[in-house]
Amino acid sequence: MHAPSHSTVFRHTARLLCFGACLLLPALGCTSGQSQSDDGTGPVLLQVESDPTIAFSVWFDVGSQNDPVGKEGLALITATLLSEGATTENSYQEILEKLYPIASGYGVSVDRQMTTIRGRTHRDNLETFFKLYTDAYLRPAFDQDDFERLRSNQRNELEKSLRYASDEELGKAALYSAVFTGTRYAHPALGTVQGLASITLDDVKAFYADYFTKDNAVVALAGGFSPELVNRFEATLDELSSEESEAAAGAGHTETTIEVAPIAGRHLILVDKPGADASISFGFPINVRRGEADFYALWLANSWLGEHRNSSSHLYEVIREARGMNYGDYSYIETFPEGGRRQMPPTNVARDHQIFEVWIRTLPSHNAHFALRAAIRELEHLVDNGLTEEQFNLTRSFLSKYSLHFAPTSSTRLGYAIDDRFYGIDGEGHLARFRQRIDELTLEEVNAAIKKYLQYDNMKIAMVTGDAAGLSEAIATDAPSPIDYGGIEKPEAILLEDKEISTYPLHIPAENISTIPIDEIFEK
Repeated sequence: MHAPSHSTVFRHTARLLCFGACLLLPALGCTSGQSQSDDGTGPVLLQVESDPTIAFSVWFDVGSQNDPVGKEGLALITATLLSEGATTENSYQEILEKLYPIASGYGVSVDRQMTTIRGRTHRDNLETFFKLYTDAYLRPAFDQDDFERLRSNQRNELEKSLRYASDEELGKAALYSAVFTGTRYAHPALGTVQGLASITLDDVKAFYADYFTKDNAVVALAGGFSPELVNRFEATLDELSSEESEAAAGAGHTETTIEVAPIAGRHLILVDKPGADASISFGFPINVRRGEADFYALWLANSWLGEHRNSSSHLYEVIREARGMNYGDYSYIETFPEGGRRQMPPTNVARDHQIFEVWIRTLPSHNAHFALRAAIRELEHLVDNGLTEEQFNLTRSFLSKYSLHFAPTSSTRLGYAIDDRFYGIDGEGHLARFRQRIDELTLEEVNAAIKKYLQYDNMKIAMVTGDAAGLSEAIATDAPSPIDYGGIEKPEAILLEDKEISTYPLHIPAENISTIPIDEIFEK
């Protein structure tokens, strides 16, 4: 029997891979502890005795923010060589052939500040899997052919997929680049075209030696594991270098400092992609951290405004439901990569610096001006007026139930536990704190958080469109942008509101509008 292709077993990208048991945690009788020690330095553990599978994760405190200038993409290609390359014990093809019959796999995710190598196996196949999995990060071969293959894949994903096949993700990436311009957060984990071209295999080996070290790693387990496996897994870190290089010194997230330039006014970045419809993202930095009391108050407000992939959100009702303009419209207070592919919040993309973000999904370019006006206008109404008692109660009731679905598997729950370690959340962790705080919140707390963290005057707006010139002119002059329903009848109340939206002033002068050709974005 031949092993399947690499994409059948597991697939690398910067996306998050979830090898979870498809069983709800309450049914598994889950008991968890976030660390083996009281000082938050031991392994992250989630014991689920009745789960016959075991989920593994090794979190390295490194990410794309550690890419050297001129070699953007190095963190991702280094991590990918660990998960999709040969080891000193097996070629990559041999690894696939050994994983396939035991229905197991491992993969990597790389974000700004986190790299996690995650895998899952049935405990009956533990010995075979454990050797293959730990070899991946302990004994990488760094084969030249693997390097060339994976660097080519990464460049294709940047140049072809992100630029030409994923306008919505491109708009989000352009927004983050604009908000964090001049900082280590500005480029996507994929890197830049010129950065990838400059990376050599020696760069990869040096980056691995600098950052994939014993002191920069935390192991994590979930499922039906034994105490012996905990000790054995943790002991693998002793095989990593314990020497901290000058480059890695201070890499820990607690010491991360990024100076984000203040935003004055509204600024629009148009990504000129001929023939494209419009995909819009806008936002600004917010200084609130998961675990803090205000975070949960702001989450409730954001859920009312734009709960991800949920028809109950206000933006969804205004732009899609009432007007049928696109597939959906959402907002976020934490990064939410690959929003079109996932329903629930991701794990292991924890960051010290977050933005408030609104995502207007793809719509015809001739409706982009109207949709942007509608979304910013709704944000303005929220900031100025807050939530009503009815809106607050409905959203709190929704979240108290909806949050139960955030982590339906032991693998996902383990991801949250790792994030708890990143954010320094002790006790029962973020998921339990989330449900407790939602139940305790008052309307006054939520409206106070809205006033404290949200605003609508100073923001960056990124738009991928095939009509960059036309939209630039229309937005700079605040030209009216009436919407045409093509003969479809709409209620009189909607039509009256449309007139207000179509002339809502965006106040984005020509000097605050820039255009970048599609083949130049993330070039260098």
